[in-house]
Amino acid sequence: MTPRMAERMTQPTTNPTPRGGRRPTLPRPAVLAALPAALLTLLCAGAAPGAAAPGAGPPARTDVRATDGRADVRGGLPGDVRAAAPAAARPGAPRPRSFDTAPARAALARLLPRHAGQFTLVPDTGAAADTFTVSGTAGAVTVRGSTGATLLTGVGWYLQHVAGADIGWPGDSIGMLPATLPAVPAPVTRSALVPHRYALNDTDDGYAGPYRTFEEHQRQIDLLALHGVNEVFVQVGAEYPYYRALQGFGYSAAELRAWIPGPAHQSWWLLQNLSGFGGPVTERLMRERAALGGRIAEQLRGLGMTPVLPGYFGTVPPEFAARNPGAGTVPQGDWAGFDRPDWLDPATPVFGKLAAAYYTEQRAVFGDSTMYRMSPLHEGGQTGSVDVRSAAGAIQKALHAAHPGALWAVLGWQDDPTAELLAGVDTSKLLILDGLSDRYNRLDRETRWGGVPYAMGTIYNFGGHTTIGANTSVWLERFPAWRGKNGSALSGIAYLPEATGTNPAAFDLFTDLAWEPGPLDQRKWFADFAARRYGRPDAAAAAAWEELRKGPYSTSSGLWSESQDSLFTARPALTAVGSAYWSPKSLRYPADSVRRALDHLLRVDPRLRASSAYRFDLVDTARQALANHSRVLLPKIKAAYEAGDLDRFRELTAEWRRAERQLEDLIGSDPNFLLGGWLKAARSWGADEAERDRYEYDARSILSVWGRRSTSEGGFLHDYANREWSGLVSELYAPRWELYFDSLEEALAGGTAPREIDWHAEEEAWARRTTRHPDRPGGDPYALAAAIAVSLPAAAAP
Repeated sequence: MTPRMAERMTQPTTNPTPRGGRRPTLPRPAVLAALPAALLTLLCAGAAPGAAAPGAGPPARTDVRATDGRADVRGGLPGDVRAAAPAAARPGAPRPRSFDTAPARAALARLLPRHAGQFTLVPDTGAAADTFTVSGTAGAVTVRGSTGATLLTGVGWYLQHVAGADIGWPGDSIGMLPATLPAVPAPVTRSALVPHRYALNDTDDGYAGPYRTFEEHQRQIDLLALHGVNEVFVQVGAEYPYYRALQGFGYSAAELRAWIPGPAHQSWWLLQNLSGFGGPVTERLMRERAALGGRIAEQLRGLGMTPVLPGYFGTVPPEFAARNPGAGTVPQGDWAGFDRPDWLDPATPVFGKLAAAYYTEQRAVFGDSTMYRMSPLHEGGQTGSVDVRSAAGAIQKALHAAHPGALWAVLGWQDDPTAELLAGVDTSKLLILDGLSDRYNRLDRETRWGGVPYAMGTIYNFGGHTTIGANTSVWLERFPAWRGKNGSALSGIAYLPEATGTNPAAFDLFTDLAWEPGPLDQRKWFADFAARRYGRPDAAAAAAWEELRKGPYSTSSGLWSESQDSLFTARPALTAVGSAYWSPKSLRYPADSVRRALDHLLRVDPRLRASSAYRFDLVDTARQALANHSRVLLPKIKAAYEAGDLDRFRELTAEWRRAERQLEDLIGSDPNFLLGGWLKAARSWGADEAERDRYEYDARSILSVWGRRSTSEGGFLHDYANREWSGLVSELYAPRWELYFDSLEEALAGGTAPREIDWHAEEEAWARRTTRHPDRPGGDPYALAAAIAVSLPAAAAP
């Protein structure tokens, strides 16, 4: 999400918040490799770049030449290629009586390479939608399901409830599985409790990895299917339909490349919050991203999942009305220091023409879908003289002209969707993805939205923060209560962290809501999770997760859906209470719970310590214990400074620096906490050194300054995406505190005021660097975590 929240919320709040990770670690292969033949053929048809007459439609197509082995396609993509998408993906198409299980079998082989052959996957076309049945003997497990994804959900249920293993996000314990899988005691059938199981925030591509490979996206899809998700937002390559369509409305290719932001910032461009930052992008980059997005959509379709594509609601470049007679545009004002793109009045005829061109270009790359994401007037958009009711109707009309009957998914956030918007559309073709379900109290979604179908959502991670915790007790109380109330409009769940790839327990539990028929007991769920997370029951593991359950995973609703971030990552100040301006200002749970959990994890049976799940949890818990200690240490430093006690000040700041070094070493031992992979991935998309540097700045800036000075300072977005990653700590966060503490020490020693420091200049200089960092972990996680436990004060007894 994004800022400007407090003044617009109907519930009391003091914390406006922007929206939004798994760090990419793999080298990027050629994006076009292994494309379906039909799609690859489409990518080999092109168009000459350049301006077109206003309203003339997409530019003409020409042939393409590859010049450097990177499939440098020089033209556009062909227009109407409805046949590129399977018939089942088209709106109104009948459900097939059978389906190919090959995509599900391939996913199973990726997820369980040593055990996939012990599963038989059977299409069950007679079963109700979203239903699986698991049965079988030792070494011969049969899963029947209504779709490929549901077959994988059945496999996930078997792993969780029978085999006692976890494939988390991140970390797994499949190495603990026996050579022969255990029998299913009795056949079990499960059906989804709600039809919509939606995943991915609009900001996930920016905060979790804008430069990810297809293999990384494929892994994400496999995990989502394993956990019962059936609708997935596909943002990668979404800029290309804009680029192609707008060339038919008076804009040159060069103008559009300058208007479109770099990949790390495109999420907010699609939300109509900004343009241009982090670019200019190249046509080659857009083509490769479009091809990647097309592959992601096809991967989802192959599993019977719905690729949720961005819809068109009116975002246009500057001067659109001047270049297109009859068009009316509304300036959208400021968003966190950025000038927002203009909004084309959907009631004007030009809107219908541009929307049709957009959907034609989108279909050429991504095929058709039955679900599209749009949030007009997101976070403070200006309506001007536009009638919102009529505008909403025109947006839906344009969508249905291209995709008859398609579902419009709109985010429930701040005051959106407004009553005016809802009054203008066919709400039977609308789904509200509620981003505030677990954040505030006294919520009545039926009254608020007049009975419009909605999905209960959670945004427990903002900006990709590496903080542990979620309001899980709120989920467990509200989901059955909201679903069971008279007149309930609850029809789904929406998994909406701003960045995926953190808090694996939260991912597992939230997605379980849609599949477990009885009320879930939080204490029992976490005890069971502890057993399967490391491959078998262990008393120390159970004790650790009980502490985490009672602490960071039992935070309450009212103001926040995320736990506090670290002060080590904060812009230096003796009065610092958080890193991101929009995050909690104090601990949301007793810090001793994490400290005790660390001690318990260190006592887990050595035979269970080899799994990636154990290593990640150990590092993450030690990291969180150290981060929480920063909130104890900084007030002591402040007190010493204000008392003028130079010796005590030096002693405490030395302790702070030691903790930072410990933190850097610890997080450098796990692949999920490395800046090096994030930067390597960004550079891999550039064709020359200048382009590689540009994309590295795009990737670095989103983590630090976020945008330009007006955004960083006036919009309070600096450090919004802070995270405790190896490389970030040592190269940005620790040097900032070093500079600050040195200035305070000089002031104490000389009896003067501390010198002023231009923090934005320091952070911008870091974002412009091109220094390299390891993209592979090093060090012994257990030894490093144990050393942290020794250095921290012992936890008080519960």
